[in-house]
Amino acid sequence: MLSGIYVPLITPFDTAGDVDLGAFEKLAHHVLDEGAAGLVALGTTGEVAMLSGEERDAVIAASLRVCAERDVPLIVGVSGNDTRSTIAGLRALPDGVTAALVPVPYFLRPSERGVIAHFEALAEVSPVPLVIYHIPYRTGQQVSAATLRHLGAHPMIAGVKYAAGGIDQDAVDLLGDLPEGFDVLGGDDLFVSPLLALGASGGIIASAHLATARFVELVDAWRAGNAAQARELGHRLAMISGALFAEPNPTVIKGVLHEQGLIPTAEVRLPLLAAGQPAIEAAQRRLNQWM
Repeated sequence: MLSGIYVPLITPFDTAGDVDLGAFEKLAHHVLDEGAAGLVALGTTGEVAMLSGEERDAVIAASLRVCAERDVPLIVGVSGNDTRSTIAGLRALPDGVTAALVPVPYFLRPSERGVIAHFEALAEVSPVPLVIYHIPYRTGQQVSAATLRHLGAHPMIAGVKYAAGGIDQDAVDLLGDLPEGFDVLGGDDLFVSPLLALGASGGIIASAHLATARFVELVDAWRAGNAAQARELGHRLAMISGALFAEPNPTVIKGVLHEQGLIPTAEVRLPLLAAGQPAIEAAQRRLNQWM
């Protein structure tokens, strides 16, 4: 079900600091015009932790309008580090959502048996398939390939966003023996090309707000077996991603999008601070150089 480049959309703010839904929808159409396979709403890149419940509902509604119009999948982030509240979030999802992106439980750090029990409990009641969000440097929770493979055998668990901070042994083991119908999406922008080379089906890539078509081209090149083209393009895109992550995500991305006229401001909400102009200019130079 999960293939290609999904863009985890930023949340634009207007000059009054409110969510700008018009700019959000414009940006969503822009990345889809560039070839993105689908959208992710309410991810980390969307500053979901800083949005009110009403704002989150409005972002989901705007995302559904765009995805229905364009006939593309919508993945919605459902946060929570305990099972009961996560179930409530899943049950509250409106019709039209394709899948839910759910992080491995954070802060509590359960055992791997607890992680399995958590996701199996979610999968039994979720109205939509689940995509596990594996990001141990944020959750403090390492999950083995064996655990992900076990969970991937569940019919309501569609895949994993794999963001382990590099290519580790578990990534190699998992991609070498995937359960049927279970997809791996790269979640670390710098390492999406190596994951695609190992057999990932796509990526949820914040950097794909910019150079969207080139990230789509990267997936297509690996899929076609054109390793020389994919390696060269992957190196260039990694350099761009490095510049876009020079300050906390999504601050530089927002700065560049604002410079390009795609969003009304580069504002973020505390505790994030807007990226400095040198970082924005450096990222723009990388884009101009390589794209």
